[in-house]
Amino acid sequence: MTRIEMNERTKGEGVFRAANIIFFILFTLICAYPFYYLIINSISNNQLSANGAINFLPRGIHFQNYIQVLKLSGLPLAALVSVGRTVIGTVLTVLASAFLGFLFTQEDMWKRKLWYRVVIITMYFNAGLIPMFITMKNLGLTNNFWVYVLPAIVQPFNIILVKTYIESLPKSLEEAAEMDGAGTLTIFFKVILPSCTPILATVAIFSAVGQWNSFQDTLLYITDDKLYSLQYLLYEYINQASSIAQMVKSGSGVNLTALATQQTPTSIRMTVSILVVLPIMCVYPFFQRYFVKGIMLGAVKG
Repeated sequence: MTRIEMNERTKGEGVFRAANIIFFILFTLICAYPFYYLIINSISNNQLSANGAINFLPRGIHFQNYIQVLKLSGLPLAALVSVGRTVIGTVLTVLASAFLGFLFTQEDMWKRKLWYRVVIITMYFNAGLIPMFITMKNLGLTNNFWVYVLPAIVQPFNIILVKTYIESLPKSLEEAAEMDGAGTLTIFFKVILPSCTPILATVAIFSAVGQWNSFQDTLLYITDDKLYSLQYLLYEYINQASSIAQMVKSGSGVNLTALATQQTPTSIRMTVSILVVLPIMCVYPFFQRYFVKGIMLGAVKG
């Protein structure tokens, strides 16, 4: 390759990299803008926000929206329910995915391929909504906190990820532990589990986001308002934004009667949306460093 060809190739690579950087910066801004839009509208002059005048920079900054929304009845208990289901559900899902993924790699497991297919087939077929509701009712899980946790423990997709990841680990790790007299549980907890941090972090992200964002199970199985999840309660608040804004406005004191801070349906919706999204956005960066490695190594190999 001549010097001219090398220079042309170098220039071409530089242009390509610059174009890539510009494209991904623009793509990042496009992805981030909806969250930014929610934030600036939730802290800006409510009347300007309701009129669609807040697009890029906040105006008339105040935090009365958050103060008033956090005063809505039932919010602390609903937040506790959501945190509880997210933490417990994530821990149990990760453990179940890890253990089942490990078992399905053990060649001496009785009818291993059959049980693996039984689990996987549930990805493609289910009984439907009404049979599911009848099943939950017969199991006594309606109006029960555990309806949030138990049905979501076994997730076939997560099991596939963990199983594939474990198969990528050196088989000699298990063989050495067996030679030292370790049993199945000892191998799992002391050898396999510590080696699966990236894929387990990936499963934890999937499970935590799913648990935190879920509200349909509350809609289907829960009528006791003490068991409402935060997402379901805020979903109701969004649907009733107009009446809530009027209620907050009529109950406001003299200091809140200014138009800039009076609650509007738009301000309620923006503020509630931020309250739903913010917690999971704060947790996600801590798992990000494991995510790419875990999802790549746990991907299904052809």
